[in-house]
Amino acid sequence: MSIFKTIENQVLEAFHKAGYEVETIIFVKSARSDLGDYQINDCMALSKKYGKNPREIADEVVEILRESPNFTNLNVAGPGFINLSFTESFFLTLLKEMQKDLFSNVDLEPKKKVILDFGGANAAKALHVGHMRSANIGEALRRLAIFLGQEVISDVHLGDMGRQAGMVISELKREQPNLPWFDDAYQGEYPSVPLTNEDLGRLYPKASIAAKESEARLEEVRDITASIDKGDPVLTDLWKKIVAISSEGIKKTYDRLSSHFDLWEGEMDACQYKEQVLSIFNDYLYESEGALVIDVSRTDDKKELSPLIVVKSDGATIYATRDLGSLYSRMVRFTPDEVWYVTDERQSLYFEQVFRASYKTGLVPENVKLRHFGFGTINGKDGRPFKTRDGGVMQLEDLLDLVKVEVESRIREDILGEERENIAEALTIATIKYADLLPVRTTDYIFDVSKFSDLEGKTGPYILYSTIRMKSLLNKAKEAGISDFAALAFSENTSSERAVLLEIFQLANTLKKAYLDKSLNEICEYLFRLTSAYNKFYAENRILIEENASKQKTWLTLTEVVFQINQTLLDILAIDVPEKM
Repeated sequence: MSIFKTIENQVLEAFHKAGYEVETIIFVKSARSDLGDYQINDCMALSKKYGKNPREIADEVVEILRESPNFTNLNVAGPGFINLSFTESFFLTLLKEMQKDLFSNVDLEPKKKVILDFGGANAAKALHVGHMRSANIGEALRRLAIFLGQEVISDVHLGDMGRQAGMVISELKREQPNLPWFDDAYQGEYPSVPLTNEDLGRLYPKASIAAKESEARLEEVRDITASIDKGDPVLTDLWKKIVAISSEGIKKTYDRLSSHFDLWEGEMDACQYKEQVLSIFNDYLYESEGALVIDVSRTDDKKELSPLIVVKSDGATIYATRDLGSLYSRMVRFTPDEVWYVTDERQSLYFEQVFRASYKTGLVPENVKLRHFGFGTINGKDGRPFKTRDGGVMQLEDLLDLVKVEVESRIREDILGEERENIAEALTIATIKYADLLPVRTTDYIFDVSKFSDLEGKTGPYILYSTIRMKSLLNKAKEAGISDFAALAFSENTSSERAVLLEIFQLANTLKKAYLDKSLNEICEYLFRLTSAYNKFYAENRILIEENASKQKTWLTLTEVVFQINQTLLDILAIDVPEKM
């Protein structure tokens, strides 16, 4: 149990001892430090329930809290607000426990198995800016869930079915008509495909333009796509090899973002379960304009929810069919407790249809939670989706390189060569990830390269620079022979020192809220508050030349705990901390 939870339980117990039934209490950070570190406002609600003056309830609770050695400055203000501060001994215990084990102020979640579906890259296409949020949010949620004790199986869920297959193969047939896959008389084993990722980046756009200009070409694309969907062995062999080439390039970009996937499966993998899905859905499907659909509406719906198409009129599968196939596979192979999807918020209605259909038919048991965690879009300064200067969709690699040029100019001039390159890369990822995870998950935000790469303000580089400085301070202390950092006493209870301690105390609550909301915004904001509080404390105190050894060791302990927290939370966000910058 975390230190935060222990204190919360002590306050709850005081309410119970006073005769008041309360399930939870909320610590509100006090706006007036003279009144206390925290304020508890629950007495107002209890006054209605028990028909008593809220100040009277507050006074009774405060009298019980006075018995604890953890609280001081206990008082009741206004109509019944309980104010309290923490004692010096409490803060010393907090530092010692967290220095020894950071998990002493972390609450693990009840263990469960989670399938996390994020990524969603389309085969044979370059990752674009729109894929970034899924990768960043999904990876951070994966790490957060694991940190809090969950078993997580992550799946990239490649978009490797659909019209892009027809597009690429139709263009390849024109450029290299002598390939064995296009020879009906060919009898031998099919070789590797003579293509690179650069080729694929050219083939798809070229075919797309041609299909828009020619109905005949579009029909050819449809025929190839349908043939692969129905399992044509020749075209499927060709397409799988193209997907393998494409996956290598996709993986490099995901690796650059430190996105980890346990499964590299896609829509093609789900297609093999089509018959099982249709068998389960059989009693619920009906024909509508030639397609097979399932009704997912409910009597309490405020908006009409249209039926979910499961099989198209020509017998081909669609995205939903393959998502249902994936769910079938996941239930059979992994028996998860929850399945999380991290995609654009605009897909929320679609996932509601898929979830309802899955529960209605029994494809997914009612006790398995299916959850969609949508996110907003990345916009340019004009407020519209982020584009290249000529108005095209910006590739993700191009955005990374754009940011890298900006952050490289901020690195010290004496850092050169490979070391400079590595630091620039680390700063690039920190800049992008922190900016991407800082907004509330469901909101759109404007990506400003100059602003987000600044060493001051609420940015990834600011957090990194401060964390590196903490590590440098600790190393210098050890070099000076101060090897035993131990919180001994606070000789002066300064406001800046206390501000850092109060933020440290909030770690468990921050992680809990981030997990429940599935929003990394909580962690990003906390990192900024904690780091800013520490920097203010650091600016006010000359730690390495402090003559009072007791005070110095306490300050170094404080530094070490903040450094550990920063490093841990940055790792959850998939941000690496370089040695210097």
